[in-house]
Amino acid sequence: MIYQFSFRYFRQKFTNPIITNHGVWEIRESVIIRLINEENQATWGEISPISWFGSETIEQALDFCRQLPKKITKEIIFSIPDNLPACQFAFESSTHAGGFRLCSHDFQSPGTNLTYSGLLSAGKLALNQWNSLWEEGYKTFKWKIAVDDINKELEIFDLLISSLPNSAKLRLDANGGLTYKQAELWLNKCDQFLPKIEFIEQPLPPNKFQEMQELSNLYSTPIALDESIANHQQLESCFQQGWGGIFVIKPAIFGSPFKLREFCKKHQIDVVFSSVFETEIGRQAALQLAAELSTNNRAVGFGINHFFKEQEANWLENLWKTF
Repeated sequence: MIYQFSFRYFRQKFTNPIITNHGVWEIRESVIIRLINEENQATWGEISPISWFGSETIEQALDFCRQLPKKITKEIIFSIPDNLPACQFAFESSTHAGGFRLCSHDFQSPGTNLTYSGLLSAGKLALNQWNSLWEEGYKTFKWKIAVDDINKELEIFDLLISSLPNSAKLRLDANGGLTYKQAELWLNKCDQFLPKIEFIEQPLPPNKFQEMQELSNLYSTPIALDESIANHQQLESCFQQGWGGIFVIKPAIFGSPFKLREFCKKHQIDVVFSSVFETEIGRQAALQLAAELSTNNRAVGFGINHFFKEQEANWLENLWKTF
């Protein structure tokens, strides 16, 4: 199969900056790719890197696209190197099962078996945010921690957890920003609010794998790995080292969807699929994997639309008119 290949840079500003232990993130940059096959059918993919998670940078993704010929083959697509995981995802997913096509129904979420976790802003903003998301139907929420003084965050947590309905679930995400002692404080606190607390995500940096293993044995609150398993090699490594907890996988920066599908079908892991603030193109490809590979009833981490202004229905067509 030979495809005509073209691409465009795309950026959109967050309505509120995303504040995590990695810093303040204000603008989402992506590369939208288009492949036209021999039947003249166009499919689309999205490269949405997060370099501080270990993926390529947006500049590296653009450089890769610039050096590709205008006509590419499946052999080229399936030989993209592992140090370009977001590129691997975009190109492979744009060929899988026909890829994303520019039709109105493409913007619907695939799979009816998925529920969504709504992302709350860091700090006190979360206290005024969860209610509107609850009214929209969210029952699971995720709140970023390790972005401010721990005592302040514990105070806000007390207010947040007591205000949430009993049937709600809360996930805490430290993005690897806690010390061992701080992680103990959080886990001890969370153990008092089970089962309302679903898990703590990545309490320690990726190089503290053994310590996270230890903490998962000492406390009842489940621990999920995220930054530790950002790509296929890391997932394999943590699995081989015996991680028995939860795996949070961001398909759009993970690498090859084919390898991810293969791994999840071979190993029955407790997985939560999560967003990287991609557009509908990357979102649909990621959600197709989630619908196919989720084996539990956990909400997927794609409740992030409130961080973007509403897109025009024809934004993609308008983007392509710039060619």
